[in-house]
Amino acid sequence: MVNSKIFSMSFATVYPLYVQKAERKGRTKPEVDAVIFWLTGYDKETLQKQIDRKIDFETFFAEAPTLNPNVSKITGVVCGCRVEEIEDKLMQKIRYLDKLIDELAKGKSMEKILRT
Repeated sequence: MVNSKIFSMSFATVYPLYVQKAERKGRTKPEVDAVIFWLTGYDKETLQKQIDRKIDFETFFAEAPTLNPNVSKITGVVCGCRVEEIEDKLMQKIRYLDKLIDELAKGKSMEKILRT
């Protein structure tokens, strides 16, 4: 199953790619972190612990303190799928994060990205 490959990917491997994508477009690592904090409820210390532990995406989201109650406001297409229509809850969370990073890289304001 293709999804199981994504679920078992190390978040620590993908995180620097998120940062690189944002930085190529003039955004910063703290902005990437702010997006992750908003979505998952992690803070600077707990996020770093998860990165250091090299956990997979499944564990990353399973251990997330709390998913932001405004995630339903994240809409649009990422990887050819509408994020609001993804049935698998873990895949939907991964794609929410992808969508937020995409919005950051496209220059959207933090207020719009964080749905405030």
